[in-house]
Amino acid sequence: MNIKGQFAQITGADPDDVDAPEARNGVIHVISLTLTKTADALIDPKLVLSWLLTALGAPGAMIGLLVPIREAGALLPQLALARFVEASSQRKRLWSAGSAAQGVASLGIAVSALLFTGVLAGSLIIGFLALLSVARSASSVSYKDALARTIKKRRRGAITGLASSVAATSVFGVGLLMAAGLFSVSVAPLAIMIAVAGMAFLLASGVFLLLNEPEKTPEGDGDAGGLAALIDPILSDGQLRLFVASRAALAVTALAPPFIVMLSASSGRTALDELGPLVMASTAASVLSSYLWGRLSDRSSRQTLMAAGALGGVVFAVIGTTGLGFGGFPDVLWAAVAIFAAQIAYEGVRSGRKLHLTDMTEDQFRARYTALSNTLIGLALLAGGLFGVASEAFGPSPVLLAFAAIAILGSVLASGLDEVQQE
Repeated sequence: MNIKGQFAQITGADPDDVDAPEARNGVIHVISLTLTKTADALIDPKLVLSWLLTALGAPGAMIGLLVPIREAGALLPQLALARFVEASSQRKRLWSAGSAAQGVASLGIAVSALLFTGVLAGSLIIGFLALLSVARSASSVSYKDALARTIKKRRRGAITGLASSVAATSVFGVGLLMAAGLFSVSVAPLAIMIAVAGMAFLLASGVFLLLNEPEKTPEGDGDAGGLAALIDPILSDGQLRLFVASRAALAVTALAPPFIVMLSASSGRTALDELGPLVMASTAASVLSSYLWGRLSDRSSRQTLMAAGALGGVVFAVIGTTGLGFGGFPDVLWAAVAIFAAQIAYEGVRSGRKLHLTDMTEDQFRARYTALSNTLIGLALLAGGLFGVASEAFGPSPVLLAFAAIAILGSVLASGLDEVQQE
């Protein structure tokens, strides 16, 4: 089967409606996203960096900052970058630059872990993570346009979902090695793994430049540089407001895993071979669900968000109740199952919200909508850092029960969104 036939089979498109440039672009998207998604998993703050800082003896407060800095740092700068993206004739260059910078920051984290411990190591790693997050914002704000310009509607979710599944397969192997005890108890294996992530970011940067993206003359709208033009969509577009509200509530699916790790650690499991099953569970969930969530999002991103939010609500309620009953997880299997289920919900939210925002906006305004939405969500995630304070006072189980209620609220809000995939 030729590349056009394979592309049609993966995306469910009519083979007669697929041309060679689009099929080639699909391959480049899958390769680039596979590399960066693999790197994301290898440097995941929810599991890997939390475990790394614990091993390095960094204060607990620093561990609680990892997810808010990683998520909010990738979102908050996007409003400032939006006009720069809209003024560029091609989006792939900014994505490539952002990926390269993430690679450099990842290498910095790896070196810091090898050379330092305690507060100094934690401070340096958090600093490099902040740099990585800002660089990620450049890639994030430009990617949806690059995808929309090079892959037709109702095929995009399959491409991004396939990349997530392929990437997760490779990371599953790393978790298997951890679980088998083949890694030493030192931080060196994790540092090497993070360095590999850095190289993957750098390679993806070069591959993405091969994308056949048409050059388009930027379209001005008369008030291109004004702040009012950037924030006007949230004031004038009710669907965008509803989307942001739903996405903010569903962001608890990203915040939850460190609290699940806390439940595992409260039972005395901190050895590196105990991290392996959690990594395996997380990546297995991505392998099994990302492509399916992507295909569902191509049909209805609205229904994807509703389903993922409802699933998250049920999962967090069960985990929180279990934690209250046992004071932690009875064994590592329980923790792995919890991570597996939580990751499936997260993958659904991520797939649905990306496709919904991509398909609900026109080309000339997509970067603006993306940046505005992400900036507002970044603020919400920074506020989400307060859940760490609540966990210190009440424990992780009550926090997870609160997440359950918030996820259900997000699902209800998503039910009011338009079916943007309909022609």
